[in-house]
Amino acid sequence: MICCLNPACHNPPNPDRTMFCSNCGTGLVVLRNRYRPIQLLGSGGFAKTYLAEDLDKLNEYCVIKQFAPRVQGTAAINKATELFEQEARRLQQLGEHPQIPTLLAYFEEENNLYLVQQFINGQNLLAELKQQGTFNEEKIWEVLLDLLNILKKVHQHKVIHRDIKPENIIRRSTDGKLVLIDFGISKQLTMTVITNPVTRIGSPGYAPLEQIQDGKAYPASDLYSVGATCFHLLSGIHPWIMWEQQGYGWVSSWREHLQQPQSSELEKILDKLLQTDYQQRYQSAEEVLQDFSSPSPSLSTVHPTQPVVENQPASSFPATLLHQHQTGTSPAPVKPKVPLQKPSRQNINWRTRLLVGAAITIVGTQIYGSVCYGLFPTNPISIIASIPSGVLLQRTLTGHSSWVNSVAISPDGKTLASGSADKTIKLWNLATGKEIRTFTGHSDYVSSVAISPDGRTLASGSADNTIKLWNLATGKQTRTLTGHSSWVNSVAISPDGKTLASGSEDTTIRLWNLATGKEIRTLTGHSDYVSSVAISPDGRTLASGSADNTIKVWNLATGEEIRTPTRHSNRVISVAISPDGKTLVSGSWDNTIKLWNLATGEEIRTFTGHSSYVFSVTISPDGKTLASSSDDNTIKLWNLATGEQIRTLTGHSNSVSSVAFSPDGKTLVSGSFGKTIKIWRLK
Repeated sequence: MICCLNPACHNPPNPDRTMFCSNCGTGLVVLRNRYRPIQLLGSGGFAKTYLAEDLDKLNEYCVIKQFAPRVQGTAAINKATELFEQEARRLQQLGEHPQIPTLLAYFEEENNLYLVQQFINGQNLLAELKQQGTFNEEKIWEVLLDLLNILKKVHQHKVIHRDIKPENIIRRSTDGKLVLIDFGISKQLTMTVITNPVTRIGSPGYAPLEQIQDGKAYPASDLYSVGATCFHLLSGIHPWIMWEQQGYGWVSSWREHLQQPQSSELEKILDKLLQTDYQQRYQSAEEVLQDFSSPSPSLSTVHPTQPVVENQPASSFPATLLHQHQTGTSPAPVKPKVPLQKPSRQNINWRTRLLVGAAITIVGTQIYGSVCYGLFPTNPISIIASIPSGVLLQRTLTGHSSWVNSVAISPDGKTLASGSADKTIKLWNLATGKEIRTFTGHSDYVSSVAISPDGRTLASGSADNTIKLWNLATGKQTRTLTGHSSWVNSVAISPDGKTLASGSEDTTIRLWNLATGKEIRTLTGHSDYVSSVAISPDGRTLASGSADNTIKVWNLATGEEIRTPTRHSNRVISVAISPDGKTLVSGSWDNTIKLWNLATGEEIRTFTGHSSYVFSVTISPDGKTLASSSDDNTIKLWNLATGEQIRTLTGHSNSVSSVAFSPDGKTLVSGSFGKTIKIWRLK
């Protein structure tokens, strides 16, 4: 296969010996007659990343980064170019270290810059955390040892990484060693102050105060990021979430967020790594390694259920690990013995994409998080980004203890409801962001919430196979609707408030009398689970999206299937109908959004731009704007009439599961797998 290198294309792979891209018609090339791109791995603010084959090395895998800036303005492009070239220089300088990727080539071809580097076969620590759960203390000691020895060499070369985080650390599959990647925003020690005083580079939560506040970075700045990384791996909590709630105050209370205590030696080291004042931190990796080599308390006493290295006295574990590194001896990698829970279908598929780069922009006294994403952990991309014009992130709501699956706004625009995997529904004051109350009663996660047109009733669908109805004013449960034999993925209420529709994992749609709770009828026809249902403004038509890759349109009154529009190439996860009832919108795991003529079933256009699954679509009350949320951690706003992408909203640190417009169209609400809800003000 060969992949198109047109920066404006979505870069599909094409069969060998194909001359032109099947999508955009651009000629397909092998760079320098040597590096053949075979798959798009990810894209960010100024680069695209491809998996490639090196034809001169028996088709050995390598990684190509293509400079493809999506920023505007000469200053921004010059800065992006500088960062891209800087990454090449750093890799050349540091690539002799066995735990830093090697630079293979850096060149210009057909007016594009390319960087070719070593392919690291392995998994980054964020993916490892998600798959295996939080790290035990032994694994943290090993992470510290590898990182500190890498940073010792990096800092000796007068380079500061400035973006250390789990996504930028890969465990190499061949030997279990950690590899530090992404030197795209590293800085020479002598260049501590960024030219533009209002722009800061680094990942939210991991970047220390001096890097955010003053734009300065020291070896101690990288060490802070190491401490924040260890906290994330120990607790499973992203430091950005802590920062949003407490600022840098969280570093003094990090122990409170761990599930079990750690040894006093590890706590002492993390305390010093996480000092807010950089002068109070360790000043070099060597200093940490000196404390690292001192005797530690028995790990078996602290963690009776956690294994230690076989035949290794726990009391000397850190010191012995250091000795093994210095003498070249190395035990087999320690594998956690914590039993893994079998993940649900949603867990497997909704959490496969990785956050791989981030930047912070500070404007005046307001701090906005802005992130860029890619598919592949080997080559994360960092960018300088600013808040999109015309949109203000008004506030972030925290309170759910697990991911937020669904959000809905009351008809009067005053109340926000959110359903979560923590089995609860929360009610919020949309104007103030204050939590009003929590509804409990479901025995499994809440997948969907909807509010009746009169604002009195809240309906919730759950993985416990039921739908519950609640009095919105009092929070009291009024009834439970049973009949589905599997998870209820979506609920919708008709405009007259009389009918409730529910779509389920059992492949059916059920219609209910909202007043009595009685089932009206069951609609069958989908061959896989129903992920989303929507009812037209006139109350006559029901649309459903399914994992069978289809959308079906039904007569709500009779239950008769009217038509099945052309299929998506992957599961349809969300459907919405425009306020005028003429247009149907569908979001899919094929990363696209499609517009359909609701009356005829004809496809109007396809929206492309998301780099991963589309989870939710919604249309503004005036029918002019489409909002979509994705597993790529972004929300995109589109001109519904032209298909033009208006802007991308970034700030969530995880997949964005749900979006909803307020009745006046001035507010957009988004729910995320990062357990947060964000409220955006649209100007």
